[in-house]
Amino acid sequence: MKSPLLSLPGAVPAEGVDEGVAAHYGDLFREQRALADGTGVVDLSHRGVIAVSGEDRLSWLHLLLTQHVSELPAGQATEALILSAHGHIEHALYLVDDGETVWAHVEPGTQEALIAYLESMKFFYRVEVADRTGDFAVVHLPAGSITEAPEGVVVRETAHGRDLFLPRADLESYAEKAGPPAGILAHEALRVEQHRPRLGFETDHRTIPHELGWIGTAVHLQKGCYRGQETVARVHNLGKPPRRLVFLHLDGSEVHLPVPGTEIRLADEGPDGRKIGFVTTSVRHFELGPVALALVKRNVPVDARLMAGDTAAAQETVVEP
Repeated sequence: MKSPLLSLPGAVPAEGVDEGVAAHYGDLFREQRALADGTGVVDLSHRGVIAVSGEDRLSWLHLLLTQHVSELPAGQATEALILSAHGHIEHALYLVDDGETVWAHVEPGTQEALIAYLESMKFFYRVEVADRTGDFAVVHLPAGSITEAPEGVVVRETAHGRDLFLPRADLESYAEKAGPPAGILAHEALRVEQHRPRLGFETDHRTIPHELGWIGTAVHLQKGCYRGQETVARVHNLGKPPRRLVFLHLDGSEVHLPVPGTEIRLADEGPDGRKIGFVTTSVRHFELGPVALALVKRNVPVDARLMAGDTAAAQETVVEP
């Protein structure tokens, strides 16, 4: 769904999964600084929006999600996952309950499969699941922003800022009042700086929550009864996830960033050394320079010097081995 904000001066369309919104508006680092300073607005209108209503909505979702939501207070934001039977991550939901409806935004293009799964699990519960992507657009206001949300708009507020579920028809007029626009690349740069994983970027078909640090933020260890819970409990008790998320400081002399999927090797073993991981997201940060998130094998020493393709990299621990 193409955003009307792509018509703003300087807008350059994003590609890949983020197609439909602006990658940037002509000045990537200025946009990053604005977000870091608590100003500006990010167009996330390409993300999927689902709504779950009905008096059983929270108790029903509690049975399906990795997060404890049966007593979720109205207005309190949380995030949750849906796992496969083997504990692999299939969906990530960023949600809030407004007292009558649970609103969640999800990765672009994943809402149809998510809704199909939720519909298959309704049974006798009094719930209604709806795809509201066509009617509502997500916009993000950074932490510290003094921009107000329009009256009646559902807001999901976290330490990283506020996500607004804005009527899609109001997107263009609201963006004009909300401050300078920042593209998805600026939003991604701050996400990488904050070590926050993203479905489809830091995940593959075998990723489990422990590898990415999603235990605690999206997975509640004091609840059960959801699909994949046995794997979560077993790996937590053994303390041995096969991989771990790391933050990489990349050699700034390289012209090109290592693309997602670039193989990581130990620097001491040279270009023919064994593969010990891969880059998941790489960005240019306005203060830190070129940085990335990556998944490496659990037993890689935390002080080991790495090579991301041909680029030297120093690692910073995100998930302890």
